[in-house]
Amino acid sequence: MTMNRKELLTRFIQEVWNEGNVEAAGRYLAPRYTVRHDPGDPWHGKVLDLTEYKERLRRALAPCPDQHFELKELFADSNAVVATWFWTATHTGELAGFPPSGRTLHMSGATVYDFDGDRITGHWQIIDRLGVFQQLRQTASAEPVAG
Repeated sequence: MTMNRKELLTRFIQEVWNEGNVEAAGRYLAPRYTVRHDPGDPWHGKVLDLTEYKERLRRALAPCPDQHFELKELFADSNAVVATWFWTATHTGELAGFPPSGRTLHMSGATVYDFDGDRITGHWQIIDRLGVFQQLRQTASAEPVAG
């Protein structure tokens, strides 16, 4: 079962997050999805139904629609799969008060995904949001290049 969950999570990340297929989320998620730990996420600590999860996904994709998660390691145990990952995205929309910069952003993180059978029921996550904000600040404070 743990190999199936790793494969399921890999497909979920690819189809839903990397390809931005919001409607596909229903194939992977349980009726209730709990954001157990994700500091800085507006949904931190909340239980979402599928409609709310799709709204969360749309808002996450809006400032960086080409975002891509590269899964590095997957570890499965009991009813969870832990994924470590690298993220890249082009900043094309307003993000945390920063106007679009066109800059490629980078981030890393680790996420524990909870499962009930073959459905994802939530996550516990640590990510480098500070690193993203530092990249955005560097872009905002950069001097224009004289031409």
